[in-house]
Amino acid sequence: MQDRPKIVPRKTIKLRKPEDADGSAVWSLIRECKPLDENSMYCNLIQCDHFRDTCVLAELDGEAVGWVSGYLLPDDAQTLFVWQVAVSEQARGQGLGQRMLAELLDRDICADVQRIQTTITRDNDASWGLFTRFAGKADAEVDSEAHFKSEEHFDGKHDTEYMVTISLREALRSAA
Repeated sequence: MQDRPKIVPRKTIKLRKPEDADGSAVWSLIRECKPLDENSMYCNLIQCDHFRDTCVLAELDGEAVGWVSGYLLPDDAQTLFVWQVAVSEQARGQGLGQRMLAELLDRDICADVQRIQTTITRDNDASWGLFTRFAGKADAEVDSEAHFKSEEHFDGKHDTEYMVTISLREALRSAA
């Protein structure tokens, strides 16, 4: 019989802003979460330092078990672009991805955010599930279209990335 990952009670996972010292732990977490694209450790360090206000680190007993990296678009502070979401095997199945997204949107820096954008390849069922469930709970609309195309942007070496847009405030305005 195969060992199953230990399920961790939701209340024991702490969500916080990352610090520069968390860069290597984030890098290691992402490497464990296939098929996420691996960035350099330096990239994750910069995210933890320069973009800490729009990133979330989830910890269990001091160990990184979840990560959301994002940023406000430079020319559109109403759009939060989510770069990556990673959840370790031991913390899966508890809605941690959704909790981290909600934590991020509750921050003052995201007070004017009206939409979330991210890119997802067609075969990434986990990401599609996370973002469509999140949108459903927010009663928000989800749109997607091919954005970074395999041949045009990746020389055929990477699948097409679809731009997924979740319009958050539209649903709230129409309900008011």
